Amino acid sequence: MAENKTTMKKTLGLTGVTVNAMALIAPGAFLWITYQVQASNTGGATDMWSGIFAALIIAFLTAFSFSELARRYPEAGAGGSYYFAEKGFLDREKASHQRFARIAKFMTGWAAHLFYWVYTGVMVAMMSILVTYIFGSFNVTLSIPMQIAVAIIFAVVVGFIAVRGITGSTNVAIAINVVQLVSLIGFSILAIIFRVTNPLHATTWAYTSAPAVMLPHNLSAMLFQSTIAILILVGFESSTSLAGEAIDPKKHIPRAVILALVMQGLFAYLFEYFAANYAVCEKLVYVGSDGSKLYGMDAAAASGAPIGDLTRLIGDAMLGGNGFMLMIVVAITVALAVLGTTLAAMNTGVRISFAMAQDKEMPGPLGALHGRYATPHIGVWILVAVAAAIGAIGVLNVTALTGITLASNIGTFILYGLICMFTFVTFVGRNEFHTVRHAIVPFLGLLGNIAMLVAVVWIGLGTPGVSADATKIALWITGGWGAVSVFYLVWNSRRSGVRIIPPVSAMNQQVNAK
Repeated sequence: MAENKTTMKKTLGLTGVTVNAMALIAPGAFLWITYQVQASNTGGATDMWSGIFAALIIAFLTAFSFSELARRYPEAGAGGSYYFAEKGFLDREKASHQRFARIAKFMTGWAAHLFYWVYTGVMVAMMSILVTYIFGSFNVTLSIPMQIAVAIIFAVVVGFIAVRGITGSTNVAIAINVVQLVSLIGFSILAIIFRVTNPLHATTWAYTSAPAVMLPHNLSAMLFQSTIAILILVGFESSTSLAGEAIDPKKHIPRAVILALVMQGLFAYLFEYFAANYAVCEKLVYVGSDGSKLYGMDAAAASGAPIGDLTRLIGDAMLGGNGFMLMIVVAITVALAVLGTTLAAMNTGVRISFAMAQDKEMPGPLGALHGRYATPHIGVWILVAVAAAIGAIGVLNVTALTGITLASNIGTFILYGLICMFTFVTFVGRNEFHTVRHAIVPFLGLLGNIAMLVAVVWIGLGTPGVSADATKIALWITGGWGAVSVFYLVWNSRRSGVRIIPPVSAMNQQVNAK
């Protein structure tokens, strides 16, 4: 009983809230850890930058919706999007609207868990792949069982940090953000100089010119790249789950949502991906176990860490043969960034679980707080186990890694689309309703997220090879989690006697009773 009386501590200012959101996006790390997934998209690798740009537009439309809801409901606590979904309906005057509050928050909570819990597992897999690449650089080969062991150990380490509380997590996030930004921006500058000076006398570049990097080449390829690219942009909304620990949530949470996305997406990733793509040429070589060789973007698609290979190539050419040391330094900063990202994802995921458990929409133990650290510790350790299992799947091959990545992204698009829709529901008919902020922007965000969701399935299944197989894996994960969620909702409703969508008469009785 003592644990349930423990409350979260308000320790975060604007900087703390913003850097925790930034840590989930990781300003640079995803250039290293997702480049292979993006390059392996059959026939669509050349639309990588335009895909990120399209995803960024949708992310900004969604971010504005999150920001408006956070400003309207600063008391959201750990619930974030889950809380917004319910309050948007409960605050309506008519019972015919209020009755949809529970189903709205169920769909939001389900999507948020698919997003954050699978996302944490994706990060665990990527850390294991990164460690494997670093060991391989020293001619030490890690077998698949050893890679799985690395994933499990990493998940446990992150769990220990998460249990100790958000303040320690914030300090880690600040340090990691600074280090990785300096590292990856430095690499990007070197990459551009490498292309301009051409010290290796390359003759075949992945892109013929700078504009060719940025311009779209194929609409379907750009859309599918966007469905992958959303992974490197998500996280701005995670600050909304920190309202319970923010000193001034009404002021700081809305600002943090936008600031995090500006820093990570607009400033970091567009520049870094431009530089990396601009530098890919036939001098980037991948040698298979059978001695066969691939070049340029094909090499990037085959390598476990193509940015590591490119860093080494550029370092050797530009820094007097010191490419190996440069690659190791960048790899270490990326590893730190993945740690921060995994930690931020875990912090956000368990706080939504905590809010749902407090609301009796998830098992009660997930709503317990640690007596000393005031963190949802039981939820943390359950998520550690889930993330370790998902990470173990992700290290098997690039298809499995892409599959769990797309599953997380499906959850992202569903969550983001719902939030855009609920923004309109919340504000329409109120005095503070603004046509642009509360109707046009959310509507465009909803359309964009629906388009991305359709693209994952339609284009993914229609593209042979890795894309199609990975999409099938993602759909199985999504369907499985959806089935479990619906089963629990129905079972819990029968057990508690609470209707999923109560009749209008019942809602009127509740209003009259109050």
